[in-house]
This record gives sequence, C-alpha cells and structure tokens, in this order.
Amino acid sequence: MIQVKIAKELLFIGFLVFMTVFSSCRESPRRVSGTSHIRLTDTKLIDYNRGIVKSEEQEIENFLNRYRWDMKKSTTGLRYLIYQMGNGIQAKEGMLVRFQYSVKLLNGKLAYSSDSLGPKSFILGHGGVETGLEEGMLLLRQGDRAKFIIPSYLAFGLLGDQQKIPPGATLVYDVDILDLETIK
Repeated sequence: MIQVKIAKELLFIGFLVFMTVFSSCRESPRRVSGTSHIRLTDTKLIDYNRGIVKSEEQEIENFLNRYRWDMKKSTTGLRYLIYQMGNGIQAKEGMLVRFQYSVKLLNGKLAYSSDSLGPKSFILGHGGVETGLEEGMLLLRQGDRAKFIIPSYLAFGLLGDQQKIPPGATLVYDVDILDLETIK
C-alpha cells in the first residue's frame, strides 16, 4: 500500500512538473476555449482543486453530523468506524480479502451491493480497487464490520466509474470481512 501511495504521489508530482514545464514554454497563460475571460494558470488550478477538496470535506462533515457517526480520520482523509469487532486474523498486504458490502453515495443512493453482485474479493496491496477501500481494509480483522467514508480523491476521482458512481462522488462503504487468506 505504501508503494502504491508513493507511486501515485510520484505520478502526480510528475504530472505537475510536466504541466509546469509545458505551460512555462508559453509567453502567457493558455486560454480555455469558450472562456476567453478566464486565464488558466498553475496557481488557479491548485486553488480550484483546494476549493473542491474543502467543499467535499464540508459535505462529509455535514453527513457525519446528520447521522451522528463518530468516525476516526486517517492522514489521507479516509473516515472509518469499526462497529462490530471480529476475532479473526489482522488484514495484511498480500492477503486475499473476501467481504460483503454496500456502496452508497452521500445522498443515500445505493450504487453497488453484494446483495445483488455477490461478495467481493481482492488481494491487499495489489491495487485494482479504490485506494480508500484498500486503506480501510488494512485496518480490519476477519469478522469485523465497518463503515468507510471515502473522499472522491481516494475513490473514482473526477471521472466517477462511468456507471453508477458519478464524477467527484464521495462513497459510503459498509463492509463485513468474511475471510482473510494468506496467498503463497
């Protein structure tokens, strides 16, 4: 997970460096088509992104206050609440995790559920799922039941999943760890 996080951070930094070099080759900031009165600069993009994150953070806080959930917050922004403790083994990178789940949007709309799709499984630390889901699973033990609130930047980001998760959506996961298996 740390390697995935570092790789993503390096990719993001590389993108910023590329954009800085690319945009610095011009004498003036690039104009966006159809919005000739707006100049697109690195500072404005960063400020705009910070505003989006701040707005999403406020939506999450409002959601938590409305439902009175007392969740912990990780350094990445993942919120989690283990509401039923299991007595099985602790999740670790390299393990196959199998779990039941529901994924809702902050407005309560159900996006996906193991009730209709069956349990989900993946190998921890190998990606292929939302970054926030993987981070949350590593906090759990077999038999735990937990809720995660995953900000869009730890989920499907600005694009959504092109199906039931809209662009920029915060996800509310409810998970039940059925099995953890060491893969050899």
